[in-house]
Amino acid sequence: MKWQDIKQLDDASLKAKCVELRKELMGLRFQRVTEQAEKTHQFQVARRTIARIKTLLNQRTKAV
Repeated sequence: MKWQDIKQLDDASLKAKCVELRKELMGLRFQRVTEQAEKTHQFQVARRTIARIKTLLNQRTKAV
C-alpha cells in the first residue's frame, strides 16, 4: 500500500490491516523455510507496509 492510501484509513482499519499483514508475513516465512517462496520481494513489501501503518498510528496518537 502507498502512503496516501494508508493515510485515508481510520485507526480500526489500520490495526486490522496490520494484523492481516503480520499473518501474511508469517505465511511468507513458512514458504521461505520450505523453499516454496516464489515472490521473495513480498517480504520487504509486507515489512515496509507494517512499518508505515505503525508510523501513522504513532503519529496520530501523539497528535491527539
